[in-house]
Parts: sequence; C-alpha cells; structure tokens
Amino acid sequence: MEEAKKLYEMLKRTQEPKGYYFNEDKERTLELLQGLIENKERYGYMSCPCRLATGDREKDKDIICPCVYREPDVKEYGSCYCNLYVSKEWNEGKIPREYVPERRPPEKLGV
Repeated sequence: MEEAKKLYEMLKRTQEPKGYYFNEDKERTLELLQGLIENKERYGYMSCPCRLATGDREKDKDIICPCVYREPDVKEYGSCYCNLYVSKEWNEGKIPREYVPERRPPEKLGV
C-alpha cells in the first residue's frame, strides 16, 4: 500500500490543477490506486481497475487511467466510472452522487 500512497501524492499534484480530485474516501481511493499498480505489473500499463483489460495495450488504450471516459463522466456526473476521480463539488456533497453508467462501447467490453 506504500506504493499506492506515493502514486496518490504524485497524481494529486498533477490532476488537481486540471480540476480532477480524488474521492474523499481515501481508503477506497488507495484500493483503486493499488489496482492500477497491480494492472501495471500484470499488463505493463495502468488500465482501469474497474474494467476488464485484455492485456493488449492497443485494445485497452481507452481504459488506461485516466481513461478517455473520465472527462465526460466527471463533467456529467461529477465522478468517473470508478469514483476514483471526482469533481470538487462531488467531494463537497454539492451535487448528487449518482451511478455513473459504463460509456465504453459494448464491443470493447469483451462480452
């Protein structure tokens, strides 16, 4: 979990100026960051810990964190699919914490 804490600090410094904050539930956030680290060890890239990766970087490029869905998710719902990245308003409880639907196209889901 030490690696996840280091990743937390690094990403916090780079993402907050862009308007993306970590979920205030630090335990959940660190678990998700640990999932990113495990996926990097497994696949060689940090694929979204909330989605199934194929191990093919080209096929998974849309779900390499931060995924291409983060921006529209946070804009519309105040949170990304995993609830890892959120808006300031989401963390402050100023907007409802709604379920974020999967934006990834069905053909990429491997179902």
